[in-house]
This record gives sequence, C-alpha cells and structure tokens, in this order.
Amino acid sequence: MPVTDVAPLDALTDACEAVRRTAPSPGGIADLRRRAFERFAALGIPTTRLERWRFTNIAPIANTAFTLAAPADRAAARVDAAPHALTGAGARLTFINGRYVAGASDLAGLPDGVAVGSLAAALESEAAPARPAVDTHLAAEAAIDGEAFTALNTALLQDGAVVHVPANTVVEQPIQLLFVTTPPDGGAPVMTHPRVLIVAGENAQVRLVESYGGGGESPYLTNAVTEVVAGPAAVVDHYKVVRESLAGYHIAAMHLRLARAASFSSHAVTLGGAIVRNDADATLDGEGVDCTLNGLYLANGRRLIDNHTTIRHASPHCSSHELYKGILDDEARAVFNGKIVVAIDAQKTDAKQTNKALLLSEDAQINTKPELEIFADDVKCTHGATVGQLDEDALFYLRARGLAEGQARSVLIHAFASDLLNRIAVDSIRAQLDDLLLRQLPGAGGGSFEVGGDGLDEQSG
Repeated sequence: MPVTDVAPLDALTDACEAVRRTAPSPGGIADLRRRAFERFAALGIPTTRLERWRFTNIAPIANTAFTLAAPADRAAARVDAAPHALTGAGARLTFINGRYVAGASDLAGLPDGVAVGSLAAALESEAAPARPAVDTHLAAEAAIDGEAFTALNTALLQDGAVVHVPANTVVEQPIQLLFVTTPPDGGAPVMTHPRVLIVAGENAQVRLVESYGGGGESPYLTNAVTEVVAGPAAVVDHYKVVRESLAGYHIAAMHLRLARAASFSSHAVTLGGAIVRNDADATLDGEGVDCTLNGLYLANGRRLIDNHTTIRHASPHCSSHELYKGILDDEARAVFNGKIVVAIDAQKTDAKQTNKALLLSEDAQINTKPELEIFADDVKCTHGATVGQLDEDALFYLRARGLAEGQARSVLIHAFASDLLNRIAVDSIRAQLDDLLLRQLPGAGGGSFEVGGDGLDEQSG
C-alpha cells in the first residue's frame, strides 16, 4: 500500500473542503454537507467495539488516508466501463471515479416523463427534470444521524444517479447504474462516494441494475448510499452487483421506504472486493407492502463480506422475504445480521428470513445473527440459519459417474448458488451473473452445469 504522511481524518477533512469549494450547493445542500461531516467526525469510523461492527474489522480502511478520485480521462471512459457493464439493460448511466460520463452512457428509449440522469446536473439546474425528486427526497431516508459512512457519503456528496418514474409509468427495459473506479497504479489510495436516488410514483414499475467495479492493484474505497422511495402500488425490482477489485473496499447502505401495496425486490450479488459491507434498511410504511431482500456472495483468500439487513414492519398486512447464501473458501470470513422489527400495530405480518453458508475449507468462517423484535401478537415470523460443507455422499455420487473431484465440487457449489440466481427475473442478467459465478468457482473449468438441490450437508448454526 502506498505510504502517505497525511492522517486519515485530515485527508477526509481536506476532501470535504474541496467539495465545499467546487461542488454545486443549491438550497440547503451546503449546510447538509457541513452537518453531515460534523456527525461523521463525532461518530468516527466504526470499530469492533460497536455491536453492529463486532465481527467486521475495517482497520485497513480506517488506517488509510484516502483522497478523492480524480476525474477519469473521458477518452478512456468507454474502455474503463466496458468490462463491468451488463448487456440486456436498456438505458445506462456510467460513472467513472464517482463522476457521470455522458459519452459512456445511453439514455435512449426511456418513456416520456421518466427522469434519469446525474445528481450533479440536477443540483446545478432548477430546470433539471429530476430536480423536484432531489429536492423532496434526497437525504430524507438515509439520515445523517445514522451510520458514520452514510454521514460521510452525504458530507462528500458530489454526483450520483437520479431515477424518477412518474405515476402510472412502466419502464420495460432495466436501467443500469454503473459505477467504476480506476485508481492510478502505485498512486495514493482514492475514494468515491456515489449517491443513488430512486423514486417510483404511484402504480409505476421499474427495474434497475446497480453495478460497482474497479481495476488495478492500488487500494480504493467505494462508499455508496442508495435511497429508494416507492409510492402506492409501485413495483421496483432492484439488482446489485459488486465486482470490486481485490484491492477495493466497498461500504454501502440502501434505505427503502415503501408505501401502501408497493412491491420491492432486491437481489445483491457480491463477487469482488477485499472488504465488503452491504447494509439494507427497509421501512414498510403502508398496508399490503411486499418486500424481498436476497443476497449471494462468494469469497476466498482472506476477504471479508458483511451483510446487514433490517426490515421494519410499520403497518399491518405486510410481508417480507429474505434469502442470503454465501460460499466461502480459504480463510475468507462473512457476517450476516438480519433483523426484523414488527411494530405494535403491524398485525397480520408475514416475515421469513433464511441465511445459508457453504464453507469449502476448515479455515473459512461466518458469524450469523438473525434477530426478531415483535411487538404485535397476530404475526407469522420465522428465521433460520444453517452452516455446512459439501455433502460427501453427493461428491461420491458425481465422481462415480466420471467427474473429477474439482468438477464434482463445482457442480454442487453451483447448485447451491443457483437457487438464488434463478430468482433473477431478467434472463440476460441472470445468464451473465451465472457465467461470472462459474468463472470463480474452484475447479469450474469454464463449464456450465444444471444440477438441482443444494448439495449442502447442513448443520444447524
């Protein structure tokens, strides 16, 4: 890691001052940034002394003096973005080093009235189509008095993506939001703080793919915050793909507010990053809401993947579903903390939460903690966690039919992951993620397998 004489907090203070001087600051944005940094400075970078970070040691992040990533060369932007883009999406917004790049984006084919664009552009112009959504909803769900990294993201808010789908509008093709970091080789560690705001009006329907990637061997930090507001009976399908480099750190928070009869589903697939923390916090704020949070992650080496979810049932007759699956090899570590909160008036709640982990080595480890806080009496809430290894009988069965040991292991691992991948509704995206997963499986050999069942010899955890 490059050596720097600047203290980490000093580097962040300098970055905030640079943003204050150069970034657009309409209305109360400047004051919001100031208050956010004051809150971050008061909280400090989380340590393992905090319950929510007890199993997630982010000392490599805390001890590094990150500077804001410089704008990418526009001529190279398409080349930088291409390896990380998914095909099959419709419109695409591309951000290189935290800044929108129009030349690598494509906003064609969107229905009339749909506002998709750069947050910086919306802040600069009161006439921007997405400006009303920004004025009403930005920082309303991701409050600065919560997690330190959310406050830091707000303090360094410059650019990001805004998607506003008005009432009774259906966006047929998925919209891809692509964020790529290209740190200079051998240079100082850099950071980006992407912000995403998604607003779907009443009866609106939209699918989004939020992708993060990076390159090179120099360390960098992506600190992302996503806010989603779904109006009555809106349908939002969300996919998140994390493919940071092995030198990259990824900290992210997604905050959701779902109105009456809204439907929201998210499928998060984590395939890269040295340390990855994904927080999801959903408030079911009206009767009849349906919320799904699913996740699949693969880690090897000494990587660390942490998934924290909180679903708040604030209204009656709502349902939530969670399925998280992890595949860990070598000395990789994972954390899953899933919390379901049922308010006193949220009768007829139906909530299900499942976490499964597949450990491929004796040194791999997961800490899992399902939580229920129920204040209503007429509810159905279940949670379960299992940790296991590959089923030796299933391995023997496959080897007896001519597969090498590595291929047999990959068949079973792929079967374990396929249960979640098959829940992705967009065929082209599901196929690409399946291919990416296969490339990373131990001994996969580049083949594709169609095998049913988990292949997991479960042990209660």
